[in-house]
Amino acid sequence: MTNIVILVLVAIVGGAAVTLQAQFMGTRDQSLGTLESVFITYSSGGLLIGLTMLLMRGGNLQAWRSVPPYALLASVVGLIIVGSIGYVTPRLGLVATFTIFVAVQFISAALMDHFGLLGAAVRPIDLSTLAGMVVVLVGVWLIIR
Repeated sequence: MTNIVILVLVAIVGGAAVTLQAQFMGTRDQSLGTLESVFITYSSGGLLIGLTMLLMRGGNLQAWRSVPPYALLASVVGLIIVGSIGYVTPRLGLVATFTIFVAVQFISAALMDHFGLLGAAVRPIDLSTLAGMVVVLVGVWLIIR
């Protein structure tokens, strides 16, 4: 039971961090521009995680060859995520931005699970998942109308 509590707490901290990042990125986007804001985010984050990795365990990047090639696209996808959050948040607001993001994440995740795409375990979409998708889409409509 302790494991689930820790996992939920980490997810809560991560969720709050995403909201903070969106607000910070939106503020920077309006002052500097989207590309400059993304550059600052990735360069400072890369430097920080690089130093942390080296200090904590010396780094083990040799194993990258065992990673499926498509998984190396995570960096590019991260740029799209950070850039779109920074661009959209000051224009739509935090709630609308994240309502849309969460809805698209939920639906795309359900489709990836259903078809077992990119190594996901196959978990077929059932009626309750479809109902959840409808509820999420109604929520998006209620937020952005």
